[in-house]
Amino acid sequence: MRYIKSAPGKGLLFEDQGHDHIIGYTDADWAGSPSDRRSTSGYCVLVGGNLVSWKSKKQNVVAQSSAESEYRAMATATCELVWIKQLLGELKFGKIDQMELVCDNQAALHIASNPVFH
Repeated sequence: MRYIKSAPGKGLLFEDQGHDHIIGYTDADWAGSPSDRRSTSGYCVLVGGNLVSWKSKKQNVVAQSSAESEYRAMATATCELVWIKQLLGELKFGKIDQMELVCDNQAALHIASNPVFH
């Protein structure tokens, strides 16, 4: 929205990919900042194959492991996925039953999928 507001006369093109899946991709480095050892995490969210949201930001705390930094990135991306799903529901976009979040860290995926850790 910020881009559209700051660039009148321009826009974003969304193509019909034949589906309306919501999928998020997330990644984080671990202690990547040499000055304070904080991690940087990022995500991107696609709706129907079109990029609609993205973010990269240094995390607020120093993660003790790569799994922790990836898990924090997943938590941030999950909030965005839920917000987008609710927004699309309010806009009567259609019924969206599932969302998918992709992460490349097996330990973080295990933590996220195990109810003992919640």
